[in-house]
Amino acid sequence: MATRSSSTALAAHRALLLDGIRAAGQISRAALARRTGLNAATVTVVVRGLINDGLIVESGRAASTGGKPAVLLSLGIESRFAVGVHLDHTATTYVLADLSGHVVARWSRRGGTDTQDPQQVVQRMAADVTALVTQVGLTLERLTGVGLVSPGPATTATGIALSTPEMQPWIEFPLVDALAAATGLPVVLGNDATAAAIGEFWAGALDPTSVFAAVYMGTGIGAGILASGHPIVGASGNAGEIGHICVVRNGLPCWCGSNGCLETVASAGAIVQAAQRAGCDLSGALIDEQFAAAARAAMNGHPAAARIFDRAADDVAVAVHTLTNILDLDQVILTGPAFAVAGPLFLPAIQQRLEQTFFARGAHPVTVSISSNATDAAATGAAAMVLQSELAPQSSASGLSLIISDPDRGISAGGSSAGAVPEAAAAK
Repeated sequence: MATRSSSTALAAHRALLLDGIRAAGQISRAALARRTGLNAATVTVVVRGLINDGLIVESGRAASTGGKPAVLLSLGIESRFAVGVHLDHTATTYVLADLSGHVVARWSRRGGTDTQDPQQVVQRMAADVTALVTQVGLTLERLTGVGLVSPGPATTATGIALSTPEMQPWIEFPLVDALAAATGLPVVLGNDATAAAIGEFWAGALDPTSVFAAVYMGTGIGAGILASGHPIVGASGNAGEIGHICVVRNGLPCWCGSNGCLETVASAGAIVQAAQRAGCDLSGALIDEQFAAAARAAMNGHPAAARIFDRAADDVAVAVHTLTNILDLDQVILTGPAFAVAGPLFLPAIQQRLEQTFFARGAHPVTVSISSNATDAAATGAAAMVLQSELAPQSSASGLSLIISDPDRGISAGGSSAGAVPEAAAAK
């Protein structure tokens, strides 16, 4: 009979080898041993189990160097799939990803937490998940689970969103449990900015040792933070709320109770309001459409729109500079639907401030870039959260703390290392 410690060690070794294979794409057993520091015997035993479980496959042979060519291992990418759902205030985005994190299918629809009937939204999400999966010829049984992310703040004690103005009807609503019951699948809940950061890490956009922030701009502004693959989420899962850094002393009141927060002057809604006051012609009925119109005007040289974005970019740069100094970041990626359309209007101001005034600029530079998947970053990251429950099951109480609900086991909270979500029920 395996002891608890031996089971924990096996889970940790599986996680380490799977992540090594994922990162390498293809790798031999010997190279995997060197990469992970595990001895050859352990690698042989663990790899055998992973092959039996369908998580990895023998996918070819390395080029011969005189002896017998080494057998190469890679992920069994079609052995597991996950759905990522980004439930925003006015839209819901879905992606279906295979075990490598490759997006197989996506879909977006209008309507999110702006409804007065959360249960209706849950039923709609369950139907949408089924439709997304069946359209590519899969069944729900092929899914590892559903990753669900929404704008913060949230409480990791219950998984229930707190009192953002747009989400008042959702207070005290058991979102995770309700979606798990409606889909019959394990559900993992996370913050959209943290999910976006995990998605960037999963996609291989980062050095594994990077101390990195994904600055996410959608309805609000937040940051997902990873240090060597470990998410920094804080005591309640709300770390990285840079939208509530004060950038204007005695400024406008914010819904959070403070004044002069970044979101009061540089969020998509704040920019749209400023553009409307300046007389800009903003087409579209929704904030995201009006924001895109304002961004186009600024890029096309409209003086008032350009001034508004210049001020907003300077304010965002102040907040990013503060975050970078506190955490000694070496990489920042701008992501989210607002940066997808307006990233070039923000990037120069952020780069310039960090180049000129970042405290540790003499020790190392800070790379700032725009995500190649900014529009769907949160949904893609949500799927990655679930997939990491297969690739890196729970091995410690540190790292990412998320809410997992399994329809057969109820709701539980867990933590993991190396950017992993807890194995719990979501791993099987």
